Amino acid sequence: MNNPTSQAELVRRSLKRRYRKERRFRLYGMIAVAIALLSLLILFADIIQKGHTGFLKTTITLDVELDGELMYLTDPTDRDEMAMADFTAPILAALKAQFPDVEGRAAERELSRLVGTYAASDLRDLLRAEPGLLGTTQTLEFLAHDTVSVYVKHADNPRYTVRLSDQQKQWVDELQARGVIDTSFNDVLFQNGDSREPANAGILGAIVGSMLTMLVTLVLSFPVGVAAAIYLEEFAPRNRLTDFIEVNINNLAAVPSIIFGLLGLAVFIGAFGMPRSVPVVGGLVLALMTVPTIIISSRAAIKSVPPSIREAAEGIGASRMQVVLHHVLPLAMPGMLTGSIIVMAQALGETAPLLLIGMVAFIVDIPDGLFDAATVLPVQIYLWASSAEQGFIELASAGIMVLLTFMISMNALAIWLRKRLERRW
Repeated sequence: MNNPTSQAELVRRSLKRRYRKERRFRLYGMIAVAIALLSLLILFADIIQKGHTGFLKTTITLDVELDGELMYLTDPTDRDEMAMADFTAPILAALKAQFPDVEGRAAERELSRLVGTYAASDLRDLLRAEPGLLGTTQTLEFLAHDTVSVYVKHADNPRYTVRLSDQQKQWVDELQARGVIDTSFNDVLFQNGDSREPANAGILGAIVGSMLTMLVTLVLSFPVGVAAAIYLEEFAPRNRLTDFIEVNINNLAAVPSIIFGLLGLAVFIGAFGMPRSVPVVGGLVLALMTVPTIIISSRAAIKSVPPSIREAAEGIGASRMQVVLHHVLPLAMPGMLTGSIIVMAQALGETAPLLLIGMVAFIVDIPDGLFDAATVLPVQIYLWASSAEQGFIELASAGIMVLLTFMISMNALAIWLRKRLERRW
């Protein structure tokens, strides 16, 4: 006969081993979570460290004399005169007023390169809008040249190479000391489309293109996905055909996104002759990619509705369609919306399928409609990250921060909707 004392000791030892294993398992879980959070923190810190200066612009404020003789301009309303006028001369004269000892063509050329390449265009647009300013002296703010901006914001950062001569650095330092050169919030980033010059480049065109593309994607994928989920879950007979359809829907949800880009290139552009780099084609491609996932999440939401709801509705004489539309669908809709918002956030960050349909083009103008040439935020970030100009490095990181803000906001909205609308059974 077994000794009760020894049996109790065996049980205690077994419990101790089990508790030790449980504590180790909890410790491993905590370490894994800590590693994930640390990696995420390092990633965000690196992005913010590189991109926060992208939200700053470097400007030069000058007292510019709009001298008609200097610009060879007598009538700003005359298009021919405006086309032939020299709008660089008054800006150079304003810079020389800061440094009267500058002489010679070479020195003047170096001095003129402190101001951005679009300064003359800005001055022309000003006179075109207000012709009465001709002959007056105006205090005007111009964007500094990209090399000046890099020097002002990253002079001590070894990652950036300052491409200014020693004389130009001296001029910039003096202008900073006088308050002529300063940094402020980069509103240009949110007002302009893309540009060859980093100082003039913005993400407004990419934001509008992303919104138009997401609009097409949502309008097409959500109704189709929800309708397919309702049919498969509530009306479709259980046979080999529906099993085959369900397996393929699950497989499509796991297909790499670039395959949908190839499909869109072959069908929408190759077969149907639709234009490249337009939001409607991008939306069609992303709709094909998101429909399977929306179907899966919508079916899961429909399955979560208790059978008692259906039985009670059928018990009072409701038809099958009335049961679905009046009872099941309203109760499953919060889960459907949550899943769809998360899928749309994923689609917002897609790049590969859009590259294949031509949305990698250099787009300066802001798109006005679904058939205007456009790009999207992830592609714009890709273009900036692969550019040779150093000013685009910080713009790419700033664009990533904007994109992450959109995606985090969409995921937060999905979580809020789930907490706000979900019902516990």
